[in-house]
Amino acid sequence: MKKIVLILTVLLAVVACKTNPFTGKQVLNFYPNSQLFPSAFAQYDEFLNEHKVVENTAEAKMITNVGQRISSAAERWLSANGYPGYLKDYKWEYNLVKDETVNAWCMPGGKIVFYTGIMPICQNETGVAVVMGHEVAHALADHGAQRMSAGTLQQLGAVAGNVAIQDPQKRNIFNQAYGVGSTVGVMLPFSRSHETEADRIGLQIMAIAGYDPSEAAELWKRMKAESGGQTPPEFLSTHPSNDTRIQNLTEWAPMAKAEAKKFGVTSFR
Repeated sequence: MKKIVLILTVLLAVVACKTNPFTGKQVLNFYPNSQLFPSAFAQYDEFLNEHKVVENTAEAKMITNVGQRISSAAERWLSANGYPGYLKDYKWEYNLVKDETVNAWCMPGGKIVFYTGIMPICQNETGVAVVMGHEVAHALADHGAQRMSAGTLQQLGAVAGNVAIQDPQKRNIFNQAYGVGSTVGVMLPFSRSHETEADRIGLQIMAIAGYDPSEAAELWKRMKAESGGQTPPEFLSTHPSNDTRIQNLTEWAPMAKAEAKKFGVTSFR
C-alpha cells in the first residue's frame, strides 16, 4: 500500500497543465520547452544527416517558402490574441527529404520534414500549405509533449496495477486488459483528437497565410484515393478516417475564411 501511495504521490506531483491558445482549454503537459526542444532539435539534425535532403529544387524552395508563410501567419494570430511571446523558443526549419513514403511530420519546436512521396498528392503550393498548416499546428499545440505526458501516465498506471496485484495470474490478466483498454480506449482516441485539432488549427492559419482552406478537403480526397481504401477502422487508428477529415474540413473552411478576414485576408491562392 505504501508503494501505491508513493506512486500516486509522484504521479500527482509531476502532472501539470498548460493552456492551448487556440482552444483555451487546459491540456496535459509536463515537459517544458526548455527540456523537450533541445532533444527534438538534436534528433532532427541526426535524421537529416542519415537521409537524403533535397536542396535547391523548385519543390524544396516551395516547402521553405510555404513554411515561412504559415509560421508567420501563426505568429500573427498568436500576437493578436494575447500570446506575443509564445513562439520565442521555436526554431522553424522546413526540409524536403527523398523518400517515397506519403507523409510529412513535425517535431516539437518547429522542425518539419516533407517526404517527396507526398508531393504528388499536394499537387501545388496550396496543397503543400494544407499539409504544412497541419504540421505547424501540431507544433503550436504541443501535441508531441502531450503524447509523451500521456504515455508516461499510461506506464505509471501499469506500474501501479502491478504493485497492487500480488497474484501472478491476476497480474497477467490485468496487464493484458490494461494494455488493450488503455490503448484502444484512451491513447488512440487521444491521438485522433490531436489530429482533428491540428486539422482545424492548420486550416485557420493557412487561410490567414492567404491559402484557400477549401482546398484542404480536396487534398484529403486525393489521400483517400491514394490509400485505395486500405486503412484500419477509425477506432483502431491514430488518425481520423479520410471520410471524417473530408467532412470536417469542408465544414470548417468557411470559418477559416472568416478568421482570415479579421487579418485583412479576403482573397486566396
